[in-house]
Amino acid sequence: MSEFDNVTVVKQANVYFDGKVTSRTLKFADGSQKTLGFMLPGEYTFGTGAAELMEILAGELEVQLPGDEAWIAVKGGEAFNVPANSKFNLKIHVGTDYCCSFLA
Repeated sequence: MSEFDNVTVVKQANVYFDGKVTSRTLKFADGSQKTLGFMLPGEYTFGTGAAELMEILAGELEVQLPGDEAWIAVKGGEAFNVPANSKFNLKIHVGTDYCCSFLA
């Protein structure tokens, strides 16, 4: 899906890591939420509350998921899941566009 219909966009940006990662929150009529964002090259650790589906729209990165020693290469058009209440590591190699869906 290349676009979303009938959403509310929160105007205030979510800004992390001194502005190197930013996103905007989308709220859907069914109560679900997603963020659309962009990450500049660097290494980051994120924490989750809810489980997440991270869709990489464009770019290249490596992810180290909770409990794993290995890094997994991910590029535009691919996705990965992150469990609730966990931390995961990212190595962003080029500017990366993403969509994060918060799962129930």
